[in-house]
Amino acid sequence: MAADPQPAWRYWDATVSNVPLAANLHALDAVMADVDSDCDLDVIVAVEMGASRLYLNDGKGKLTHKKDAFGGEIHDNEHVRVADFNGDGNVDVVFVAEEDREHQLYFGDGKGSFTNVTDRLPGKSQGNALAIGDVNGDGLPDIVVGNSAESRRGAETPDPRDFLWLSDAKRPGYFIDASKTHLPRDKEDAQGIALADLEGDGDLDMVVANQTPPNRLLLNDGTGHFKDATDRMEQKTPLESREVHVFDANADGKPDILFFNLTSNNQGWDKDPQTRLLVNDGNGRFTDKTDAQLPKHKFSSWGGTVTDFNGDGKPDLIVSAIDVPGFKGLQVKAWQNDGSGKFTDVTADVMPKKTVGRSWSMATGDLDGDGRPDIFIGGRGTQARLLLTGERGS
Repeated sequence: MAADPQPAWRYWDATVSNVPLAANLHALDAVMADVDSDCDLDVIVAVEMGASRLYLNDGKGKLTHKKDAFGGEIHDNEHVRVADFNGDGNVDVVFVAEEDREHQLYFGDGKGSFTNVTDRLPGKSQGNALAIGDVNGDGLPDIVVGNSAESRRGAETPDPRDFLWLSDAKRPGYFIDASKTHLPRDKEDAQGIALADLEGDGDLDMVVANQTPPNRLLLNDGTGHFKDATDRMEQKTPLESREVHVFDANADGKPDILFFNLTSNNQGWDKDPQTRLLVNDGNGRFTDKTDAQLPKHKFSSWGGTVTDFNGDGKPDLIVSAIDVPGFKGLQVKAWQNDGSGKFTDVTADVMPKKTVGRSWSMATGDLDGDGRPDIFIGGRGTQARLLLTGERGS
């Protein structure tokens, strides 16, 4: 079935009117959550080499910067996730940092303020990936941090294993470091992690997107112990992957895997940056169906998101695009799903022309209360953008 020629709605760029302007901010990641209990989604932004930010929402999608919500400290933050770690019903926030190795944890009070409890995190590392989920089935959120084996300064990490921090059931808001006992040891340069039930047994497995090939698949035994099952993922070509997303692309009820990739981290042309889709065969193995299912491209993608941008109940893709070599920001892409997992580029019909820049990771949610998903797009040294659904603007 062919993609609809006219999507149900078009995004409009609300950045100038609705987002605090910061043209040179390195807003590498964002997440949406109601941090002040006013029944709308706010935006938390992980900032590289700056103070991470909290943008409070007025309920109509207009964002206001609450200064120093996270203490105003400068870190090399790469990713941010939220959960209720201490069981008080409020949103808590964890950031993962790369170069300064200072991950941070903040407990929310439900009124838009946060307390720094970073000392409860069990370790430091050069982290570049982050995921939250209940991996051991105790009903509590656990933290996975993807680490790099070697820093830019050339100093090698003594134990390059990723981190797994289990919530302590006896002390809510504290963590047990289960990295050595629960995760396989492997030198890698993790850039993205997704937790999802990949084999249909009711527990969360793990996919790791690596800067250095190969990407990895780890299967959970149900108690939070993971074993390497990378051989179940077809990897036709070496990838420098930046993000991984797990979703049902072809409506068969089984999770598929999507990798966003670079040719290099703004160096010369190296690996094929083509976004790649691995489809679940129903037996927990994943076959690369990229050539038949995705638009072909040569730009690099530092991030993107899965969302239904035309309201047909089928997951579509928003994809960042940067021309490398050169690190030239291109227009953000919109790829529409025909329901069978075949995606068509409908950028001209869906995306505002203003969405040109060095776009990074994205957050998705209904910010303006119209029941349709909006997009907050991070950027490196370029203005973070807000796309609202509707007809206004272009």
